[in-house]
Amino acid sequence: MRDQDQAERTGEAIGSVETDRARAERLKEIVAEHGWPTSELVGADGASAAWLIAQHADHDVAFQQHALELMREAAADGLADATEVAYLEDRVAVNEGRPQTYGTQIRCEQGGPVPSTPIADEANVEERRAAAGLEPLEDYYATMREICAAEGEPA
Repeated sequence: MRDQDQAERTGEAIGSVETDRARAERLKEIVAEHGWPTSELVGADGASAAWLIAQHADHDVAFQQHALELMREAAADGLADATEVAYLEDRVAVNEGRPQTYGTQIRCEQGGPVPSTPIADEANVEERRAAAGLEPLEDYYATMREICAAEGEPA
């Protein structure tokens, strides 16, 4: 499912195309039957794939919130990636129209990357990012400027 998710985002999807909605529905079934797909249960790659599917389930913010709660518990036990939890936390906040915590959710505009919603307590964002294992915001934005430029948005 992760490979199909990424193929759709890069325009490389061919053949039968599953949608974010279909992948999220399948992940819900997996979670209902087995709990959150932790690294202990499905390996690091499988756990990362589950996060990616939840991350892209923007059509179902309630499910994203549920996944976030389960991922927080798993991360506390060392069975989920803290950076992925941070990305999902910001994604849920943006989808709910709230300020984000880590500044991971951006959009490309004429001037390059800008936060999709404001960053809460921006003065301490670097400490939060470091605690979650994220690179400094300046470095992240440098990478995002390149992505924005490649998408045709001047940086």
